Amino acid sequence: MVHQDADFVNETEFAKTRAELGAAFARILGYFREDGAKSIRAIEDAFRARNAAALVTPAHTLKGEAAQFGAYRLSGMAEEIEMVARRCVETHEGPEELIEIVVALKPCFAQTMALLDRDASPVVARRPATFGRRADTTVSSFGRAL
Repeated sequence: MVHQDADFVNETEFAKTRAELGAAFARILGYFREDGAKSIRAIEDAFRARNAAALVTPAHTLKGEAAQFGAYRLSGMAEEIEMVARRCVETHEGPEELIEIVVALKPCFAQTMALLDRDASPVVARRPATFGRRADTTVSSFGRAL
């Protein structure tokens, strides 16, 4: 399972995609959020039905869309599902061996989206204004600044 070693989001690829998409970036990221959720539901439904053939298309779609944003761990998981499902179709086997990766897919997608949203946000965390004075970082045992 090579995907476990992959970054959730490759910052270089993410920045490249963001620059290439320009003003359309937020809209395309929204499509990925919707399409990704649909693909995961389709994968889970196909797995529950033990339908290897029905796993292939949503896994393939998720693989490509995730890779576009540099979400290599999610893309790798989807690729593994796709490849195993294709083999299962060819050998007329059920996809039971995919249970761990299918169960891990939704949490990986959620974590990936959280990272993409964080990095895509136009709001940058800023230090509170101190109006020319140095902020006092001493805190009492009651959580109040001294």
